[in-house]
Order: sequence, then C-alpha cells, then structure tokens
Amino acid sequence: MVATINPSKFVSMKQVELNDPFWSQYTQLVRDVVVPYQWEAINDRVEGAEKSHAVQNFKIAAGLAEGEFYGFVFQDTDVAKWLEAVAYLLMKQPNAELEAIADEMIDIIEKAQEPDGYLNTYFTIKAPDEKWTNLTEAHELYTAGHMIEAAVAYYDATGKTKLLDIVCRLADHIAEVFGDGPDQIQGYDGHQEIELALVKLYHATNNVSYLNLSKYFIDKRGTNKFFEEEAEKRGWTSIWHKGRIHIDHSYFQAHKPVREQSEAIGHAVRVVYMLSGMIDIARETNDKTLLDASRTLWNNIVSKQMYITGGIGSMVHGEAFSFDYDLPNDTVYAETCASIGLIFSAQRMLQLEPHAHYADVMERALYNTVISGMALDGKHFFYVNPLEVFPSQCHRKNHNYNHIKPVRPEWYGCACCPPNLARLLSSLGDYLYSVRDNTIYSHLFIGGKTKVELNGASVEITQTSELPWKGNVSYEIQLDAAARFGIAVRIPSWSEQAKILVNGKEIELAAIMKDGYAVIDREWSNGDTIKLELDLSIKRMKSHPSIRANAGKVALQRGPIVYCMEEADNGANLQHVRLPKDAALELKFNEQLAGGVVTIEADGVIEDIETWNDDLYAANVELQQKPKKLTFIPYYTWANRGEGEMMVWVKE
Repeated sequence: MVATINPSKFVSMKQVELNDPFWSQYTQLVRDVVVPYQWEAINDRVEGAEKSHAVQNFKIAAGLAEGEFYGFVFQDTDVAKWLEAVAYLLMKQPNAELEAIADEMIDIIEKAQEPDGYLNTYFTIKAPDEKWTNLTEAHELYTAGHMIEAAVAYYDATGKTKLLDIVCRLADHIAEVFGDGPDQIQGYDGHQEIELALVKLYHATNNVSYLNLSKYFIDKRGTNKFFEEEAEKRGWTSIWHKGRIHIDHSYFQAHKPVREQSEAIGHAVRVVYMLSGMIDIARETNDKTLLDASRTLWNNIVSKQMYITGGIGSMVHGEAFSFDYDLPNDTVYAETCASIGLIFSAQRMLQLEPHAHYADVMERALYNTVISGMALDGKHFFYVNPLEVFPSQCHRKNHNYNHIKPVRPEWYGCACCPPNLARLLSSLGDYLYSVRDNTIYSHLFIGGKTKVELNGASVEITQTSELPWKGNVSYEIQLDAAARFGIAVRIPSWSEQAKILVNGKEIELAAIMKDGYAVIDREWSNGDTIKLELDLSIKRMKSHPSIRANAGKVALQRGPIVYCMEEADNGANLQHVRLPKDAALELKFNEQLAGGVVTIEADGVIEDIETWNDDLYAANVELQQKPKKLTFIPYYTWANRGEGEMMVWVKE
C-alpha cells in the first residue's frame, strides 16, 4: 500500500494583515508606486523606458485600434502579471479606481479572445495561420498560464467571473487541442507555466479536467521527440531568426521524463516553474514517485547550483544552469524571475513536507536576490543579479558582460521580471503560515496578524518581528476559549543559538525540535505568548571547495542578509581588497541608506597598485599592502547610489 501524502495548507493572504517594519515598506511601495508605474510602462507612457506595447497589442487584437503587433511573442504576460498583482492588492484593500482600470483591461481582453477560446495577441494579429505549430519557441501555453493565474487571483479578490470565464474558455480550447487522441497534439510547451496555472484553475472551479490536463503536460514531457516532430512539420523554421531551428531538449527539460531528471539543467526559470507544477501534481494525486523526483531536483538546485544570495542560473547562454558547483560571480545570470520561481517551489515543498530547509531557502532568495531586483524607488529593475560588478566590463568593452547592468534600467522590452516582482511582493502574506493536522507552522518572520481556523477553534496570532536587524520575534495568541494545538516556529539555519520562551518560561529546544521547527504542542489560552531570540552574529561564510570562483574568499552574512562591498563606500579596485581572518567586524547603523540599514565595518587591507611598474608581467614582485577601512552593505541595497563596482565574495 502506497503511503498517503499528508499535505499542509498555506494560510491565505486574505487572513493575514502585514504590519512589519521591514516588509510593509515593500508592500506599500508596490501599492503606491510599483503597480501604478508598471501600468504606465505597459502603456508606453514612461519617458526613456524601452517600448512595451503590451496593452496596445490587446487593443489591436480586440479591434479597438489599428497597427501591428510589437514586442516578444510572450508580450501578453506583462499584462497578465500586472493584473495578478492588482488582484492581490484589491484582496487586501479596496481601490475603486484601480479596479475600474483592471475591469476595463479585462473587457479589452474579452474582445481579443477568439470564438473558439484561443487568446494570444501575437498569433491573432501577426501569425493567425501558425497557432500551435511552434510550441518549442512560441510560449503559447506559457502565455495562457499567466493569464489563468491572473484570472484566478482576480476572481478570488473581487468575486468577478469575467476573466475567469475567459480563461476557462481558453483552457477548454487547450484541452481540445492537446492530448493523445488521433487529432490532438501529443506535446507540451517549451516554457513551463501552464502546469501550475491549471492546478490553480482546478482549485477555483473544482473542474477536474483542468487538473488532468496539467498532469498530462507533466507526464508527457520528455517522453517523446515532440519538438523535433513539430519542427519537421513546419520545415524547421524558427520564430527568432531566419535560419534552421536548433533544438537542445535539455534546455527545455525535455531530454528525459520528469521523473528521471536528477539535476537542474537548461533554462533556470523553466526548471523551477516545472518543479512547481510537479509538486502540485504530486500533492493533488498522491504521486510518491513524482514527489521523490521533485525532491531530487530541488536538492540538486539548492545544494550544488544556488548562489549564496538565492540566485539560480549561472550562465547567460540560455539563461541557464550549467553544471554542479559552476557558480561564477561576475558572469552570473541569476535572473530575478528564477529566484521568484524558486520561492514558488519552496512554498510547495513546504506543503508536502514541512521542513525548515525549504523555508530557509525561501527566506534567502526573498531577502537577497528578489528584492535586489528592484531599486528602492520602485521604478528601476534588475533582470540579472550579479555578485561582482566592474562597470567598465559592462559597457560593451567585453561582450561576455553585455547582460550585466551596473545600474537598474527603467524597464525592459522583455519585461518578465518587474511584474513578477510586483505579484510576489503583493502576495507576500501567502507565504507566512501553513496548517497541517493540528499544528500551525510559522515559516517567515514577518510581523502582522493572522487568523486561522483549527479544528473548530478560531486562533488569531499576532507576530512582532524585529528582523532583519534584530533577532527578536514574538507571537501573541488570541482565543475565545482554551484549546490544544501545536505551534511550530522555524529555527533558521543561520542562527547557531536560539532561545524560545512560552509565557516567559524558557523551553528546552532540543526536546521539541522536529525538522528545523520548534513544535510547541500544549493547551493554549487567550493572551499566551511565544518569544524567540535568534542569533544575529556575523558569519564568515565559505563556499564548497569545488566552487572555483570563491577559492580563498569569504562572504559576510548576518541573519538572512548577505552583504557586499560597493565602490560608493570603499573606492575602486575592490579586487585588491583583503579581509584579514582576525579582523574585527563591527556593526553600524546607516540611517541614510535604504531608510536605515545595519552595515558591517572592518579593518582590512588593500594592495597598493601604485607600487607596480609598467611591466605587464614581472617576476618576484609583491605588492605592498596598506590599511583600508572596509564597509559592507546589505546586498539588496547595492546600485542605489549611482554606478560603481560591487563584490560579495572578498579575498581573505
């Protein structure tokens, strides 16, 4: 008999009111600046920004405007992700003006939909005879998936069904087109996304056909040579260039069936979106083999192919994973979307098995790569998140660094990351708590109130967090009547020591630890408190010896925050800086940076390059060293003070 998967259920953001000194700034920024700014961007009203045309494409497809399609084949997704972010904002706070704008956009989308349910402005406007002929490159199902996610969120937020009805017609059309029937396409998309979206649609509609369709795409992937077969039918043409298409199945994670894939390979965002879909199907269908495959793929990513910042995808070629322990700092890709997808996967793994390891990764990516992807003004964005920057390399003097930006641009022609950031940060409440059996799990230390129904008891938890600058976290429990249940509080891996007190009395951690959580199972009364004291001492982090780029180097981390050096504080030529092994590390509070952050200062040294002569190479020469006061800032704050060098890993 196969053991039944016993999943947790995450508490909806509808039941969470955030009130956190650190994260409330971001959620408010998304509401007040990011979402309005992005609406202007996708309407091409931001001076100096790359053209989007995303809204205009829908107007043209709807017959409301004249013109040609402009942008990438997946340009529709910028609108979809913007709508999803709007939905999450409306879920927490009514905004009649914003809702009216969204409703008007949805009316346009409805008019753009074709009678059979098909929805994609690229093919409607530009290539109506080429629908479903190039799944390898054309992102048709990927684009549909993002619109489905937007529709489910908007329905959940407003109760309005127009967009939900649109995507149901779209999903029904897809179900007619794809399958193992004689007149169906026995294939799958080049860019995974539809899989996780269809599971969300299943939850919203209770229509099991959407779950079955998602399972079909997961099960079918890598079992045939579909991409070659469809290329043969259309004459091996490519949507990206005039030459013959080259197909590398591993780039699309279609080189093997998903249950046989043991390492992350190919396009990084596609891997983690696929992984999210795999986990969803494992959970919904009690598929242990798929769970095992998901766990194997996850472990390879986070134990052998993840940067200390939670970034993934080490090479620009293909925006992809390369191989185990290949993690260069200066040519890294580490797309913002990839870390967001990693967070999606982490949350889903926590649903299947509540182990603190997954929450640790979720927290690492969130505090570092994800929020590094957006400037502090909410109007500039990183697509790529390097760990070392020398600006002269980026300005087309060395084409290996063309993808690295030393400052964040206003927008991108391929703008997948900015709206992805907006939808994640606006739904942050979805990632804090989950419930399994009779236990409430606290995964992230983000302040606010949460209401949970647990075996008939209504439980309200008020969390107060001083992270990331101080290690104090507290929970106050409100109950109508005493009740017995468990509260599981994560003890993060970065805290070497921790203390937990219930109603002021310290509890022995060793006795209650399970899978990285302190599980406090007792009868709770109204007003009971939990206090958690975490160790925020500075850690000199070392990397695995096989990571060649970091040999002889250290990175500083304090709590969940990874630190870096920036030219604004330390001057140029950071490659000549040394941090002595015995250097004292001193904390300073900088009120001027990012609204106030804790920085780290140390007495280091720097090689005096002025003592070198003009020879390109010389024997028996040793550069003199001179004292240098070093300042390290939180990685997420870099590139907010103009262009300059940056470095995470520093030589000892």
